[in-house]
Amino acid sequence: MKPGSKAWTVKYTLLNATYFIAFCTVHAYAAVFLLAHGFSNTEVGILLAVANIVSAIAQPLVASLIDKPGPITNRGFVAFSVLVILLGSVLLMFIESNKVLIFVIYAMIYMIQFAYQPVMTALCFEYQKAGCNIMYGLSRGLGSASFAVTSALIGGVVEREGVFVLLIVNAVSMAAAAIIILFFKKPDGTAAETDDSGEPGAGGNAQGGKAHNNFFEFVRLYPAYSLFLLATICFFFAHNMINDFMIQIIRPLGGAETQFGYATFLQAILELPVMALFTLILKKISAKNLLLISGVAFLIKTAILIFAKSMTALYVSQCFQLFAYAVFIPASAYYVSETMEELDQVKGQAFITTAITVGGVFSNFICGRILDGLGVKPMLLTGTAVNAAGVVIAFIAFCFLKRKSKRMC
Repeated sequence: MKPGSKAWTVKYTLLNATYFIAFCTVHAYAAVFLLAHGFSNTEVGILLAVANIVSAIAQPLVASLIDKPGPITNRGFVAFSVLVILLGSVLLMFIESNKVLIFVIYAMIYMIQFAYQPVMTALCFEYQKAGCNIMYGLSRGLGSASFAVTSALIGGVVEREGVFVLLIVNAVSMAAAAIIILFFKKPDGTAAETDDSGEPGAGGNAQGGKAHNNFFEFVRLYPAYSLFLLATICFFFAHNMINDFMIQIIRPLGGAETQFGYATFLQAILELPVMALFTLILKKISAKNLLLISGVAFLIKTAILIFAKSMTALYVSQCFQLFAYAVFIPASAYYVSETMEELDQVKGQAFITTAITVGGVFSNFICGRILDGLGVKPMLLTGTAVNAAGVVIAFIAFCFLKRKSKRMC
């Protein structure tokens, strides 16, 4: 099978699909699962925050290890992560009431899933450079579609059958991922080459240069990107607030687990057309400007919930996922690919995911406490204010640091 075959896109799409099916059951339904096992909102926030902190530390470390010659590869780390999550899911099936064990195992699964997300992106770039024609935008969009379908189907099942079904779906998806990664082998003897696919990493930067592993040197070289990481933390403070505590936002509006499934389906399925067509969008609007647009969309999405009186308003809010997360994810990948030296790109992808994770850390700690102490509305006001600060920071990064961040060719 030749490296440029469409089969590579199919295999990478299946890898994304299994990842996001598990991501849905673990991340989107985290509060549902943990509340059903006797955790309070504050305890849910602490668990997710701990998992996010460990993940935020692990992601750049893993990226640095993969960048260096040695036994740790993108494919190897993905395989390791899949097996750990599979084992953890099976163990949770046999634990009913031990909150300490549930805390430890669930936090581990949650952390590992975040840690190998940027490695999945780097895996695509690596194979593209080896001549494997993978359509990143389409594969990533179909991954989101798998999240959407899972969420739509699983909500009603969980409401009827209980949260145990989440573990079954997670274990099955990870077992499938283990089989896929086993056959996801880069063809021998394929040299890095440039193609005209328009996908990130397809052509890549010029060979040579050096990796900038010193954080302060990295910040000096990429000041706009580094400041934008702070804006990313703010965006995903609000984004994670909505996702992690969605069930608590929905219940005052008259919804339950079934409506939770519909809401997450809506936002996830809207990601598919944007991600699939992103190469065409990028020809009209730069990655930098698309990131600014996404920040504003995150803000509108969050602000709408402050005034929501019914599930209709919540569904309208979810529709802004079309311009928020759906734009941010591919735009950030292209931005890193376009502005960074080749040997810095794995770290660049990892730092984006780390910033997303750090946003989740602050969201989990702060929003869980606000929710328990003050309620839903104050939590939404806090998220909106933090998001607004992120929009301001993003404009400063891209509009005032533009010249400094221009890469020397």
